[in-house]
Amino acid sequence: MTSRYIAIDWGSTNLRAWLYQGGACLESRKSEAGVTRLNGRTPEAVLAEVTEGWRDESTPVLMAGMVGSNAGWKIAPYLPCPARFAEFGAQLTTAAEHVFIIPGLCVQREDNRNVMRGEETQLLGARALQPAPLYIMPGTHCKWVQADNEQVHDFRTVMTGELHHLLLKQSLIGAGLPEQQLNADAFQAGLAQGLETDAPLARLFEVRAGHVLGNLAREHVSEFLSGLLIGNEAASMTRLWQPDRQQPLTIVASPALAGRYQQALNALGFQAQTLEGDAAFQAGIRSIAHAVAE
Repeated sequence: MTSRYIAIDWGSTNLRAWLYQGGACLESRKSEAGVTRLNGRTPEAVLAEVTEGWRDESTPVLMAGMVGSNAGWKIAPYLPCPARFAEFGAQLTTAAEHVFIIPGLCVQREDNRNVMRGEETQLLGARALQPAPLYIMPGTHCKWVQADNEQVHDFRTVMTGELHHLLLKQSLIGAGLPEQQLNADAFQAGLAQGLETDAPLARLFEVRAGHVLGNLAREHVSEFLSGLLIGNEAASMTRLWQPDRQQPLTIVASPALAGRYQQALNALGFQAQTLEGDAAFQAGIRSIAHAVAE
């Protein structure tokens, strides 16, 4: 692969692209043309539009995310875990001439069936920038990934972000609420409850009861619910993985979201370092580009 290439994180709802030359990022662009928002256009047309002026026929493009799913451009097979990091760049799927899709990862056992797309590239970057025995990757569907320097051993997915959205927007918990406001105290109160409960489903209706009875401000319901769900997620997943408290864990997310998980992990006695998702993704895709070039 030449020293000039394009990296793309192509998800369901958005697309982000970076132009690299000699390892340096020259320019970046964003688009709302995720794979579920093509609006009748072909993936080839969207790619041409978002990379206009960036490439000629020989400029390679490396893509990760839902672009490789059955709803995307072309299916890029999942690598089964345990999966070696070195395999990520060795098993690319060709979508078009000089256009490649990075494979996702999967776990298929009786006790765990899981898939990921896009996060595997962030993992590759996180391993280089902030290595850890356990990576937490919050978002709509939070990934908890057990890995070492050579391979990804196992991972689980927790639908905390999506559940928060659904409960707030489409359930009785959020019915009739005013515009929600950030509030650290409400988040902390929810976090404390989430950390100590083994039965979060039994506590969810109490969120509604709390604001109906006047114990929880109606504009702070989102914050309390966020704390409750994240606290329970962190408590249950650390019980499952049993990470060493002497080794820092790595959270890969935006600063605001990473801070919430960091508070939960600190309350449980774990150290956690944070890394922005874009930084991890770019580091990961650069390593794949360099490996392919060798």
